[in-house]
Parts: sequence; structure tokens; C-alpha cells
Amino acid sequence: MLKKLTERVHYMPPYGETDRPALGLISGDTYSLVVDSGNSPAHAADFLEEVQNLEVAPATFLVLTHWHWDHIFGMKTMDLLSISHEDTKQKIDHLKTLNWDDASLDERVVTGEEIEFCRDMIKREMPVRDELELKAPEVTFNDRMEINLGGITCVVEHAGGEHAPDSSIVYVPEEKVMFLGDCIYQDFYSGEWSYDLDKLSLLVSKIRKYEVDCYVTGHQDPKNHKEMQSFLDDLLSIGEMVGQEVIVDEAVARFTEVRETKPTEEQLEFIQNFVIGNQKKTRNGSHS
Repeated sequence: MLKKLTERVHYMPPYGETDRPALGLISGDTYSLVVDSGNSPAHAADFLEEVQNLEVAPATFLVLTHWHWDHIFGMKTMDLLSISHEDTKQKIDHLKTLNWDDASLDERVVTGEEIEFCRDMIKREMPVRDELELKAPEVTFNDRMEINLGGITCVVEHAGGEHAPDSSIVYVPEEKVMFLGDCIYQDFYSGEWSYDLDKLSLLVSKIRKYEVDCYVTGHQDPKNHKEMQSFLDDLLSIGEMVGQEVIVDEAVARFTEVRETKPTEEQLEFIQNFVIGNQKKTRNGSHS
């Protein structure tokens, strides 16, 4: 079911059982714009059915936040004018060359091109994929673009980040709502989950340029301004405390000394993420 954030903005909440991300609807006087296409034709169809129950301008545009399967597999079903960053299109062009049967998915996990979690969720969401057809975006941008929906504007900007370097954010200035996709999440695709402080800091600076009351993330409940800023402040603070440390116990000890308390379960995970990021840098020879 679609939930109303403002008079002009609705979203479909994420569904973790099959890794369905949040999808967005931004409604202008003339056109409506959809944020992300869903992780399957069924997901897209469920969303479109809900949209039909609203008295809004016709859905015309689709913006993709990044290339990951759970955000793009519903594109053909959406059948809207699709827009993405140039790098997102390049990634999808590659995905179009792949086979999506069980054996092919399993093989890509073995070779490291795919991860087990995504393989398993694809199978769970779409047990039968014989007719799955991927579609490339029709319009691309490099840095930033604005879309006038009539009485309301969507700003789409490349934001980057570690989860997917092609990630874009979608901002609605009149409603002070921002769709983040998955850009604030960790790097899942190169071994253990990790954060890089420099890349995260750059991403956060792009997010914080805008005046936002509500942030919609890909796989969690929306956060208000105070909640998101508190989360980002804590995450950056942990990254700064970890510094270039490559031993988890040392980083935890530093956190405990500075904060005068032990880390929560979530904070411990973030400490580990930054340490693993440093370990990856060390292995790649980018640390002195």
C-alpha cells in the first residue's frame, strides 16, 4: 500500500522478505514521476495498481537511483520514460547481456560477480524468470538534471557513495523530500561490508546541500531531518574515530575511550565496516 508523505509525495514501503525496496511517487499538476522500478515485474505491477487508486497526474517519468537488480527489474512493466545517470545505463547494458536462470546466477556467485544474498532474493522474488526482460534507460545525465512536473520540480543529482558509485538522489524542493535510494549503505559487493570515510564524507556533503524534512531510504523506514542528521553525524564520527585502524579491537577500544561507553550493536557494525574498508585499502596498496 502507498503511504502519503506530503500532498505531492507518496511511497511504497520496502519489503524485506524478498528485498523489495521502497518506491516513490512524486505528483505534479501535469505529470507524475516514479522513483525506482521495483525488483520484479510483480513488484512494479503492485505499485502501478496502487497508483491508479490515487487522483494524481499520469505517471510519465521513471528515475532510477542506481543499477542494482532490486531497483531496475520492473522497468519494462513500468513502461515509463526512464532516466538515470550515465553509469547506471552502462551497468544495465551489461546486465542485459546476462542470463538469469538458476544455473547462471549460481555460476556468477562462484565467480564473485554476484553475491549470495542477491542470488537468493532474486530466486525468492521470481521463482520463474523465463520471461524477464531488462530495459536500458532512455535518458541519461552526467551530473544533475531538473524535471518540471507542473507546479513541482524534481532535482536528480549524482551522489555516488560506496554502495553503488552511480547512485543518484531525487530531491523535491517544494515538499522538502529526498529519495536516497541505497546511497548511504555500505559496499556489499567487494567482500565483507565496508565503508570508506573519504567517500562517505563526500556523499554526505552532497546530501546536506539541500533543505530536507523527510528522507526516504531504499530499505528502511523514512527518517525526518533530525533522525537522518543524527545518523549521519554518528556514522561520520565513528569513521573519524576509526581513522586508519585495521584492527577491530583497537578501534572498539578507541570508541569506548572517547565515548566513555561501549558501542551499541549498530555502532559496532559500523566500526567493523570502517576497519574492513581500511583493510581493503591496505591490500590494494593505497595506504602508506
